[in-house]
Amino acid sequence: PPERPERKSRGKKSSRRLVAVALCCSLLGGFVGAGSTLMLQSLQREEQRQNVSNILEGNREATVLQTTVVDTGRLLTAAEVYAQNVNSTVGITTSVTTNFWGYQTTAAAAGSGFILSDDGYILTNYHVIENASAITVTQFDGTKHNAVLIGFDQSLDIAVLKIEATGLSPVILGDSQQLNVGDSVVAIGNPLGELTFSLTSGAVSALERSVTLQNGVTMELIQTDCAINSGNSGGALFNLYGEVIGITNAKYSGHGSSSEASIDNIGFAIPVNSVRSIVESIIEKGYIAKPFIGVTVDNVSEEVLSYGLPAGAAVRSVVEDSPAEQAGLKVGDIITAVDELAIDSAQELTERIRETLPGDVVSLTVYRRGETLTILVTVGEQVQSATEVPSQQNPTQIPQGGQQPYSFNPFDFFDGFGFGFN
Repeated sequence: PPERPERKSRGKKSSRRLVAVALCCSLLGGFVGAGSTLMLQSLQREEQRQNVSNILEGNREATVLQTTVVDTGRLLTAAEVYAQNVNSTVGITTSVTTNFWGYQTTAAAAGSGFILSDDGYILTNYHVIENASAITVTQFDGTKHNAVLIGFDQSLDIAVLKIEATGLSPVILGDSQQLNVGDSVVAIGNPLGELTFSLTSGAVSALERSVTLQNGVTMELIQTDCAINSGNSGGALFNLYGEVIGITNAKYSGHGSSSEASIDNIGFAIPVNSVRSIVESIIEKGYIAKPFIGVTVDNVSEEVLSYGLPAGAAVRSVVEDSPAEQAGLKVGDIITAVDELAIDSAQELTERIRETLPGDVVSLTVYRRGETLTILVTVGEQVQSATEVPSQQNPTQIPQGGQQPYSFNPFDFFDGFGFGFN
């Protein structure tokens, strides 16, 4: 069989962001408002006894994920990829109950997903199941299951579901870092929520494309010319070795002009590497454990660049007692590389740190007041709920994007403080 291609080095990516990207969850029964999130909770109570205080302690059996290495060295045809994986693909329908002017209205939405384990764990997009009061999963053979929401990460647009079933056919997870522009890929999903288990094929059009979604979150996504339509959200993007390398979640929608309305086949998928550790944390621990270093960062503005300073992630704040502070990072530093791999934006730093594990040591190349330094940072761990939407961004985490860029006064900079904020 042919050797798998080695990862090619990538040049400096464009910093332009595509805006007005539609999330691809098909709304089939009317508008969807805010509804109750599907959270199953068990409350245990005992009869009160005089002068006795009772503390309840949860007893949750830990889930252990076992990884099995599968030989995927043979290049497949699109038909072979479909045959091997269509039974690992599922359709997802949800019911959302909305209180509209005092009346209860139920609407339906549809999306896609894929099976992670033979005992019923399923991965999809968060926006597919957002506000759902009921979730139904349908397999290729027509079998339907009621699904429970195990956990989600809204910022990464992923959700883990569980159905009561055994002997299922899970997908094989690949390495999205091995992708190259031009590689052939196929998507399997349920476009429009009606054309179930459809395959579309194409190529990787771009990597690490910075895209701002309708909800304001900016993500680094795989761009593909596979047809990605409403209902495809949450489905798998496969390489031709039959491995999942992305989760389809968005398409370019334009701004409503007649010229943009005719744009086709600009779709996007979440790289599987960027979410794999989060998915495993949700399943194994019941919460989200994310790597963090304890800084907030922004892009370096065009004004700053015009004075000859480098592009990168400008440090806006450093959390007390965080790994960043312990390593010596300071406000005003510009991080220009991670492990000698150049970065030119705050989002790129976010992605590099997200791919690490707690305890990893990363080498940061830092520009500070005319000097270039190398600072070693031991990555820490940040824990957050997998069943609640964060009320506000945690300051100990690198932001997902959307902050105002640094403004710059050269006299302030060389006077010892650093950057001022807009």
